Amino acid sequence: MDEHGIELYEEIRGMGKIRDKSPFSPFKNGGIEIKATCGSVPTPIKCAKLGIEKPDMGETRIAVMHGYDWKAHHRETNNLVGILWDFLDGAPHIVAIFFGNTLTENDWGKIVQPKEGGGRTTSVSIMPRSGVNKMYKNWIAVKEDPRYVKFINEYNGGALIKL
Repeated sequence: MDEHGIELYEEIRGMGKIRDKSPFSPFKNGGIEIKATCGSVPTPIKCAKLGIEKPDMGETRIAVMHGYDWKAHHRETNNLVGILWDFLDGAPHIVAIFFGNTLTENDWGKIVQPKEGGGRTTSVSIMPRSGVNKMYKNWIAVKEDPRYVKFINEYNGGALIKL
């Protein structure tokens, strides 16, 4: 940690907030938030109706992937790196990276509270298509594989990504 970081740390510690989230959220100097998703695939019931099996852990999902989004416990994000990953040869691989620095609260869905007695579920906000599309327009890298390029372009109604 540099000298400035040590000063900030000591200031927070002096206020007795070292275990408190508030000094770090929102992070006053900007920062970068990183979120990852493996995309959405049909439910087992829908897969059965389609005559396919839902991919198991370790199986590639792109053939049945029908969407993707990112989730958060809040609606404020200043700099977001969004990762899309999939299993390739049984191991997780990053297949696309996006960046958003113009996201607003409107680019996130309403925060959904967990149901009473709902186990370990926490409150969550799901990024709607408008936010995903903003991230798409600022794509950084996509795996050179026509399946991913086609899926991401079609999902966003565009043709920004070329092979």
